[in-house]
Amino acid sequence: DAVNAINSNASSIVTSAARALFAEQPQLIQPGGNAYTNRRMAACLRDMEIILRYVSYAAIAGDSSVLDDRCLNGLKETYQALGTPGSSVAAGVQKMKEAAIAVANDSSNVTVGDCSALMAELASYFDRAAAAVV
Repeated sequence: DAVNAINSNASSIVTSAARALFAEQPQLIQPGGNAYTNRRMAACLRDMEIILRYVSYAAIAGDSSVLDDRCLNGLKETYQALGTPGSSVAAGVQKMKEAAIAVANDSSNVTVGDCSALMAELASYFDRAAAAVV
């Protein structure tokens, strides 16, 4: 239920995280910023959505190897080559974590029960993604 809720709300999770990130780091969307211009903004949102998708795959599998192998390996180097600040990417991932866990913890979206272990596991995948880019 939790992963389905996250996947069903992926667009709003990414949008919410991006808005929070750009409010906190407005230099990213100002001229010269890494998310300035429509093309760069679209790439940023696409990357955030891809990371979210692989976090959800890891949660379904109960194993981070799919996240590591298909998403995180080489991501830091790619961002460095593009001049994208890893700390900003990590902050965006943390914002997605907050939004995704809020969606997953919404009792109207999931079967009622103790989900603390699942939320901790989900959080660990976001933390792993954030750590991989800095």
